Amino acid sequence: MTPLFPGGTAVSDLRVYDWACPDGGHGGTPHLHTVSTEAYVVTEGRGEVHTLSAAGFTRDRLEPGSVLWFSPGTVHRLVNEEGLRLVVVMQNAGLPEAGDAVLTFPEEVLRDREAYLAAATLPAEGTEAERAAAARARRDLAITGFGRLLDDVGRRGGAALADLHRLAADLVRPRVQGWAALWNETVAAETERTRAQLAALAGGDPAHLAQATVVRTTPRPGPRTFGMCGRLKTWTPVPD
Repeated sequence: MTPLFPGGTAVSDLRVYDWACPDGGHGGTPHLHTVSTEAYVVTEGRGEVHTLSAAGFTRDRLEPGSVLWFSPGTVHRLVNEEGLRLVVVMQNAGLPEAGDAVLTFPEEVLRDREAYLAAATLPAEGTEAERAAAARARRDLAITGFGRLLDDVGRRGGAALADLHRLAADLVRPRVQGWAALWNETVAAETERTRAQLAALAGGDPAHLAQATVVRTTPRPGPRTFGMCGRLKTWTPVPD
């Protein structure tokens, strides 16, 4: 069964990093999401996505037309072989931007919240080259941790992944109250809107259909941002 997106869906255009990784590949930063499902729709290029979940470690080929979904807790890493580009569809728009993702840094970093935040946070200002260097250093640290995690899973099996999940939960716990407020204002509110519309239709009331609208979006100005896995383009609604 395809995982559900119950609302608050966000879309971005991702050009996966082609920077060389410490382990010899090229690509993005391994990470997991703590509450949000994510999907990849490949539009250009070739590569792989490496995942680690309760099902174990897997490699999935990526080419134009490939679509993959990841539920919360799945560690995933994009490997760019040739011009890999994809559309990323995220559940719970706003929560991933608020820290829903946890990067696979080495365990000693994951156990120290201040050290984790220092390693995970990119500088708000600086030249493109400076920000690229920071994003690449962050990626490389997560690649190192991912390699250690795979070794640990090889030795201890699912217990190693369970330890990562506990560390991830500890890291995000201080933010969860704020996430809940944001989710109630957006995703939950939209879900309730659908519930009310279903009730209206069941009662023969089509009034909400008269509120139909079309919303145009435009790319946010400036260069693509440095994401975890590559350069991101996002969109914003055009004011009326």
